[in-house]
Parts: sequence; C-alpha cells; structure tokens
Amino acid sequence: MARRPRRGFSAEFKFERVIEALLGEKSSAQICREREISETLLSRWKQEFLERGAVVFERNGDKQRDEAEQRIAELERMVGKLALENEILKKASSLLGSDWQRNVR
Repeated sequence: MARRPRRGFSAEFKFERVIEALLGEKSSAQICREREISETLLSRWKQEFLERGAVVFERNGDKQRDEAEQRIAELERMVGKLALENEILKKASSLLGSDWQRNVR
C-alpha cells in the first residue's frame, strides 16, 4: 500500500480547528471527517495549544520591542557614521581631484 505524502497545515488552519473543537459546536470526529485529518492529530494540536497558550499573555512583546529599539538606535548610529565618512570622502575627493587635474595637464 502506497503512503500518501505528508500534508502541511498552516498555523491558522490548526488554530481554527482547535478552536472549533474547544467550542464544542461540532464533535472532534466530525471536524476530523470534514477536514480529512486524524483525531490523533487534532488531539495533539489541542494539547499543544493548551500547553503553550499562556505564552500569549507573557510580556515578550516588551522584550521584543526593546530589542527592536536597540537595533534601530544601532542602525541610526551606523547611518550617521557612514554619512560623516561620505562627507569626508567627498571633500577629500574634491581636494585631490583638483590637484590631480593640475598635474595631468
């Protein structure tokens, strides 16, 4: 018997199926039949959702925002440094360019 290739499910699909099952409007068996997934798979998704659901309420958003702000500040410093270097190179180029053109003639 040939094996079917594995199907991939998006996070949104999994979330919607778990919510359907948790709301109880349809039985798990009915959801699985309609979506052609196994009950074991749906059970695993529900278990993972219930175990990791508390992560939504953690304050990781603040940490990520702080990291993003630090990265932005670092990039702004780099831009400033590069702008200064660019200005110095333009001035040096104009000074050397005029000397170079005099020597070439």
